[in-house]
Amino acid sequence: MTIRYRTASIDGLDVFYREAGDPSAPTLVLLHGFPTSSIAYQELIAELDDEFHLIAPDYPGFGHSSAPAVAEFDYTFDHLADVVERLLDSIGVRRYAVYVHDYGAPVGFRLAVRHPERITGIITQNGNAYEEGLTPFWDGLKAVWADPSEQNLAPLRENYTRQATHWQYTHGVSDPSLVNPDKELFDQALLDRPGNQEIQLAIFADYGTNVARYPQWQEYLRRHRPPVLAVWGRNDEIFAPEGALAFAKDVPEAHIHLLDAGHFVLETRGAQVAGLARSFLRGLSD
Repeated sequence: MTIRYRTASIDGLDVFYREAGDPSAPTLVLLHGFPTSSIAYQELIAELDDEFHLIAPDYPGFGHSSAPAVAEFDYTFDHLADVVERLLDSIGVRRYAVYVHDYGAPVGFRLAVRHPERITGIITQNGNAYEEGLTPFWDGLKAVWADPSEQNLAPLRENYTRQATHWQYTHGVSDPSLVNPDKELFDQALLDRPGNQEIQLAIFADYGTNVARYPQWQEYLRRHRPPVLAVWGRNDEIFAPEGALAFAKDVPEAHIHLLDAGHFVLETRGAQVAGLARSFLRGLSD
């Protein structure tokens, strides 16, 4: 199948998305994390598009989507979820599984809570929904959630440097030669756009709203018991493997795989994840 690169107009924004597979097949919506975009799923889409319909959007401020200044767009996770929901509505996607990584989890869980009847299953790749998954990485951000002053925000700018992006891709990786440096370079080029640091700081400052909603998301999991597949880099220093294991508290039948990888599992374990995802998605239609 061919991957198509599309753009939809949503609330005056250009929202880019990758689409592949037969639209009549079961749909998987892939929601990316920081600091990347839908490019993170390029290879996974190519692995799965023979059997499934795949949609991977870029949020506003990321990838090829519009990136209005913070004075012109409210960069909160609620708003990012609004845009993704309207995109899916506009292209007629009403029932789907979600694949969430990093920021994709708070976007995806918002969609699930709003419309539980639409969600057929959840694949989480280091996409956290439990305080058990929070590592010391988040300590500096907790001060920002309480007080988003410039004094507290300033140290977070280090997360947007080339060194920080490289670390996100390679920490916890046993063979860094497997990590594609082209993706790091693309991500960094977008982070370095004028005004983009302010966008990313606004989103960082809003991340505390996700932690506050963890109980709501856990209640959703307990009540609706969606099928869950966790494919988690056990060496991740951003979201600990305890965050993957915690899903079994609310969905005891969850399939949990702790892989020898870091935060960007697909970069080094892509074929393994594709196989697990294919088996999981096939089971949703059984």
